[in-house]
Amino acid sequence: MNELPNLRLLPGRDRRVKSGHPWAFSNEIVMDAAVRAIPPGSAVRLAGDDGVKHGIWQFNPHSLIAARALDHDAGAMPDAAWFLARLQAALALRERLGVARFCRLVHAEADGLPGLIVDRFDDVIALQANTAGMEAATPLIVEALLSLLNPRSILARNDSPVRALEGLALETKLLHGTQARARVEEGGLAFEVDLLAGQKTGWFFDQRDNRARVAALAPGATLLDAFAHTGGFGLLAARAGASQVTLLDRSQPALDLAMASAAANGLEGCVTAMRAEALEALERMVGGQRRFDIVVADPPAFAKSRKDIPAALRAYQRLARLCAQLVNPGGFLFIASCSHHAAPLEFAAAVAEGVWKAKRDARLLGSYGAGPDHPVHPQLPESAYLKAQLLQLR
Repeated sequence: MNELPNLRLLPGRDRRVKSGHPWAFSNEIVMDAAVRAIPPGSAVRLAGDDGVKHGIWQFNPHSLIAARALDHDAGAMPDAAWFLARLQAALALRERLGVARFCRLVHAEADGLPGLIVDRFDDVIALQANTAGMEAATPLIVEALLSLLNPRSILARNDSPVRALEGLALETKLLHGTQARARVEEGGLAFEVDLLAGQKTGWFFDQRDNRARVAALAPGATLLDAFAHTGGFGLLAARAGASQVTLLDRSQPALDLAMASAAANGLEGCVTAMRAEALEALERMVGGQRRFDIVVADPPAFAKSRKDIPAALRAYQRLARLCAQLVNPGGFLFIASCSHHAAPLEFAAAVAEGVWKAKRDARLLGSYGAGPDHPVHPQLPESAYLKAQLLQLR
């Protein structure tokens, strides 16, 4: 049971691992024929050429990131009990944060479960296994989740493009239970979500604190929620007292869910939906002299890979320019990027340039990231993917 394959780092290639980095790359590991034959996703023991033991890792011989750290204890065994303990620790943190029923329950490396995302919607769980290791461990993870939370349903949202880098197929399926409709409670509202058909794992818990910031500015205001998805920013602003909210998105099913939530919460009188490609609609609004007191722009990732960064930064600049032209004097612009390839300073510069090209003076009220249920591994600052700015425009 305790016999795991042993891997060895190449001479002089252990500096990053010794510094606490949770990844080992394929060019840092002795990749002989026996090692290359290890099945993708296997748990292994990793040691340096100097004999220093670096604990238990998950290994994929076909990936550039060949090994990902699981446990510093070389005697650990990543079985169902081990996964249960990790999930218990993750749940305990969210309980301390006061968000345990509706939250990002597991955020990959920072929660000691590299490549695994788990979102909790009370009695429904959505997981995403983005590595061969977590794909292989999914039965153990499901067993642990059932033991810990006894959810009504568990589904796999394994449709992230990063799975292709691990040689994994894209799929969305139920792992436990019979249906995947769920409900989110936030800010005193209830939102219906479809975890099989929605974006990512169905709800953007990462923007919870930012939605509250925008809602605090909303009493008496008109608000445009661009890239609205199921209306989190807009509906919370409406509940806070916005006089009129426009939800803009290209997905009719997402808007239907948003309007159903508006009706269920008694907000349909001040909320309208507009189905259109957001950037095209923003252009038309600018030409039509539309104005709002608050504009929210929370688009999907514009940069899917490093090669997309220049085009993505131009897109963020254009988005900021259009949105800035739609904000009434003294109003507010909230703009976000979930492209982890775009660095925070690059994103900030693109926003500043766009606002300037809109001929608007601005003051930056705050720069924000994801909420604390999306912790970041200190050695992986690039995993702090969400960047957001709140500006007041003159």
